[in-house]
Amino acid sequence: MGDTENVINLPVHVAIIMDGNGRWAKKRNLPRIAGHREGVKRVREIVEESGKIGIKYLTLYTFSKENWKRPESEVSFLMKLFIRSAKEQFND
Repeated sequence: MGDTENVINLPVHVAIIMDGNGRWAKKRNLPRIAGHREGVKRVREIVEESGKIGIKYLTLYTFSKENWKRPESEVSFLMKLFIRSAKEQFND
């Protein structure tokens, strides 16, 4: 059979809906923003590993229209976190 035995069928495009960071934090008696910070760490890992294994396109659905109903302080934190994370990612 040759090399075909080792071929892995990977998707070209993976889309991820980010959900549960606040619940993760609450379960650990942490503030919701701690969950969002932890979520950013996981996203970085996913981005790096996706590139390593050959996934060409990665879509992250990070903020829904319902998220605008959250407390203003949380929305503001998330917007700043998105901007900072994007800048850090593009500088790497």
